[in-house]
Amino acid sequence: MDFGVVLQTDPPASAVVDLMLRAEENGFRYGWTFDSAVLWQEPFVIYSRILEHTNRLVVGPMVTAPGTRSLETTASTFATLNDMYGNRTVCGIGRGDSAMRVAGRKPNTLARLGEAMGVIRDLAEGREADVDGQPLKLPWVKNGKLPIWMAAYGPKALALAGQKADGFILQLADPFLTEWMVKAVRKAAADAGRDPDAITICVAAPAYIGDDLAHAREQCRWFGGMVGNHVADLVARYGEHSGLVPEALTAYIKARQGYDYSHHGRTGNPDTAFVPDEIVDRFCLLGPPQAHIDKLKALRDLGVDQFALYAMHDAREAAIDAYGQHVIPALSHG
Repeated sequence: MDFGVVLQTDPPASAVVDLMLRAEENGFRYGWTFDSAVLWQEPFVIYSRILEHTNRLVVGPMVTAPGTRSLETTASTFATLNDMYGNRTVCGIGRGDSAMRVAGRKPNTLARLGEAMGVIRDLAEGREADVDGQPLKLPWVKNGKLPIWMAAYGPKALALAGQKADGFILQLADPFLTEWMVKAVRKAAADAGRDPDAITICVAAPAYIGDDLAHAREQCRWFGGMVGNHVADLVARYGEHSGLVPEALTAYIKARQGYDYSHHGRTGNPDTAFVPDEIVDRFCLLGPPQAHIDKLKALRDLGVDQFALYAMHDAREAAIDAYGQHVIPALSHG
């Protein structure tokens, strides 16, 4: 199993770079960030510094959206980083939640997302692509490589990930839901004539090391609120008891009142009081190192290739170091 760390690009950017370097030194192979231009600093500028100060780390957004930049600009940015640092980027992509809604726009349609994945990959790897009716090619790209990993929860999005993405990002660490969604992605891949086992599966969630579970839950409760934004969209689209989305995912948002993106991804988010302890325990990884190891082994057995640790709490360095000392070695050797 590979490991990644996920950060917000809060200033100073040097602190983000330092944490990514710390992660690499502890055995993490991927460095992810949020990508929401109003709420945080521009990640692609910071990726250049991260790549310069690390040797092996692969960097990318978790996640970007087609509506935040033109497709050719996104592709050119990735291709430039790859040319400078040797194909060490990955494009995490989704419809867009905070990045679009904070700017007063709706998330992109799945049709646009599917189109964007193909265009960005083709351009970044040096092939010609049709961009809104205009054939384009980046003539300077040589030997470019850009995997596209798609974030998804709902049935149509899961199907699209299976049909077109190189990887699937699931932003929660509940084994039951992981099994359900991985099966959906792999079935869609097989139905499309693709090798379902060739799709990389990445589970992303907060991880907090320590014995004080009450404190850990409060530090990670924000995550249930963030996931709740996507769940609310699914309930609005498919209904609460449609059978198309597991009730194990949708039931907990009944008491949700709304969401203020100024607290997005933040510990102490006042809009996450509706998230019960049971959801925090299911969606996140809490407790001593062995509890993390046990849950990650269960996820690995379900086909998960990477765990990406959201380090957005009051013990970021401790979590990264504990994973490097205890968790990553256990998952690398057994």
